[in-house]
Amino acid sequence: MTDKELIEAALDARQMAYTPYSGFAVGAALLAKDGRVYTGCNIENAGFTPSNCAERTAIFKAVSEGNKDFAKIAIVGGKAGSEPDSMTPPCGVCRQVMREFCDPDSFEIIAAISVDDYVTYTLEQLLPEGFGPSNLGK
Repeated sequence: MTDKELIEAALDARQMAYTPYSGFAVGAALLAKDGRVYTGCNIENAGFTPSNCAERTAIFKAVSEGNKDFAKIAIVGGKAGSEPDSMTPPCGVCRQVMREFCDPDSFEIIAAISVDDYVTYTLEQLLPEGFGPSNLGK
């Protein structure tokens, strides 16, 4: 799957976001190494703390279906009802969840505005010296 196709899947997932409080809709598309794509959107809650980001929704969906081997993720976000107009990198909690399941040196994070306007990072670039399973001897 190309980066542009993965961004398109994230744009599609963004349409499902539930954002009655922030009005900021995010979509994510996670590419597993076996070629399967898992999408996610952000889901807000009046209590705020139980809200879930798009990236974690996609990762948790994949893990709940038995897949824990990922290559890259595309993320798009912006005001609900409008086209994205800035990059939306993953929050710190999402970066930590990615660190649990992804190789920091090879896992790619694509922050996109559109299929033609995006930046790609490795997890190591966005979470240097991240705490992961190896810190616990795993």
